[in-house]
Amino acid sequence: MLKKSKLLLLIVFVFSAIIIGFITKSFADEKPKVVVVLKDFSSQYWDIVNAGLNKGFQDFDLDGKVLAPSGDGTVEEQNKILEQVLKEKPDVLVVSPIVPSETIPILEKFVERNIPVLLLDTDDPWAKKTSYIGTNNYELGEKAGSLLASHLQPGDEVAIIGGDLTSPVSGDRMRGAKRTLEDAGIVVAGQMTELSNDPEPVRKAMATILKNHPDIKGVMASNDVIALEVLDVIKEHGMNLPVTGADGTTEMLELIEKGTIPGTVAQNPYDMGYLSIENALNVTEGEKIEKNIDSGVDII
Repeated sequence: MLKKSKLLLLIVFVFSAIIIGFITKSFADEKPKVVVVLKDFSSQYWDIVNAGLNKGFQDFDLDGKVLAPSGDGTVEEQNKILEQVLKEKPDVLVVSPIVPSETIPILEKFVERNIPVLLLDTDDPWAKKTSYIGTNNYELGEKAGSLLASHLQPGDEVAIIGGDLTSPVSGDRMRGAKRTLEDAGIVVAGQMTELSNDPEPVRKAMATILKNHPDIKGVMASNDVIALEVLDVIKEHGMNLPVTGADGTTEMLELIEKGTIPGTVAQNPYDMGYLSIENALNVTEGEKIEKNIDSGVDII
C-alpha cells in the first residue's frame, strides 16, 4: 500500500513537472506583438518604410504586422483601423498618423490600456507618446533650402510649393527652407500650400506661380512627388530651373544622374522602419527609449 502511494505521488510529481515545463516554455516562446499602422501603401516611400519594418520583425523575432488604409488613405479609414487594432491588444503600437490632431483621441485609448504608442514619420507634441522616430523635418527643410540656394545668387527669386503649413511634415519643411533661403539673400516670391500629392492641383498651382512670378530662378517642393510634377510643368513652359524635393525617390535619383536637377534631400525611410521595430522591442523589455529618435537626412 505504501509503495502504491509513493508510486502515485511520483507520477503526480512527474506529471506536474511536465505541465509546468510546458506552460513555462509556452510563455517563453510567446513573441511580443507589435502592430504598425501606416498612412498608405500606394507610394514607393511607404514601400521602403515597410521593408525596414519587416526586416526588423525578422531580426528581432517579433510577432508583427503592418496595416494601412487603401489607396492614398483617409483619416477616417486610418482611425477605423486603429479602433480595430485596439481590440487586438498589441504589446506596442507604431503609427504614422495622417492628421495627428484627429487621431490622438484614439491613441489616448491605447495609453489608457497601457499599450505604448510610438509615432513614426509624423510627429506631434502629444505628451503621452513613448517616442517619435523619423526625420527632423525642419532641419530637412533647412538642408533643402541650402541646396537650392547653392545654385542661385543673392537677390534671385524662388517659389516654395507643398502641403499643409500646419503639418509637422510639409509645414516644417517649408518653414525650414524659407529660413535658409532668406538667410542666403534669396527672395521667396511665390508660395503655394495646402496641396495634396494629386497631380492636377499641383500642376495648376505651379502654372499659376510661373504666371505670377515669371522671374523665379528655382523651386523648393516639400516632397519628391510634388517636385516631379513641378518639373513637368516647368518643362512644358520651356524653362529650365533647379528644383529640390525631399524623400530621395528612384525617379528623383535618376534625374540627378542625368543632370536634370542639381540634387534632392533624402530621408532614410528604411532605417525609419527598422529603428521603429528595434525600439518597440526595447519597450516590451521594459527599457526606456529616447523621446525623439532621428533617422537622419542625406543630401544627394
